[in-house]
Amino acid sequence: MPRPQKSRRICCYPDYWSFAPDQDKVNDTVVMSLDEFETIRLIDYSGKTQEQCAQEMNVARTTVTAIYDSARKKLAAALVEGRRIVISGGNYTLDNTISEEITQKGSSIMRIAVTYENGQIFQHFGRTEQFKLYDVADGKIINEQVVGTMGAGHGALAGFLKSAQADVLICGGIGGGAQMAMQEAGITLYGGNMGSADEAVKAFLAQTLVQNSNPTCDHHDHEHGDGHSCGHHSCGEH
Repeated sequence: MPRPQKSRRICCYPDYWSFAPDQDKVNDTVVMSLDEFETIRLIDYSGKTQEQCAQEMNVARTTVTAIYDSARKKLAAALVEGRRIVISGGNYTLDNTISEEITQKGSSIMRIAVTYENGQIFQHFGRTEQFKLYDVADGKIINEQVVGTMGAGHGALAGFLKSAQADVLICGGIGGGAQMAMQEAGITLYGGNMGSADEAVKAFLAQTLVQNSNPTCDHHDHEHGDGHSCGHHSCGEH
């Protein structure tokens, strides 16, 4: 019986999840897993050796070599054949450090996260400095806490929410990349909301909060400029 495959540790979710040739016709899609993306980020972008990459991903160097070779072949196929690249899935665990102030929740508790500023829903997900977390059991709020994000860039924030055990995110504007990150993290998104954070959660519990199908922020380009993606900060630098 084959031994179970060991999960590969990755720094955080990427800020950008898909790339395509700048032309009308795009050939088939290449799907690159997040652990494959991580080897490209660490080795080709950050200039680390395969041995250093293996240490950061907590796997053997031979495993990194295999993952890296697969990722490079996919990049080559996309460039030469004009194929779209989509980053999704893989056997990975997130390497996110969460403040000890964030309480652990049981499996029967639903945790709702709201982008938060002075009691209101903060309108730019990628620049969120605080989330308010609401723990819900049997349709009632049993605990609330406001926590700092300790990071910037929507890829890092998505990883933060996953590590904080959020099940639902209520926010204002949120870019397409962050929406894909929420999907990858398994977090249900209610974007495009404004006003009181507490009232939005009450509306969610009453099943009257609208799930906006296109909550993209008009200023989402600023999210990229003001924040720092995984490639620009020191995550994974041990």
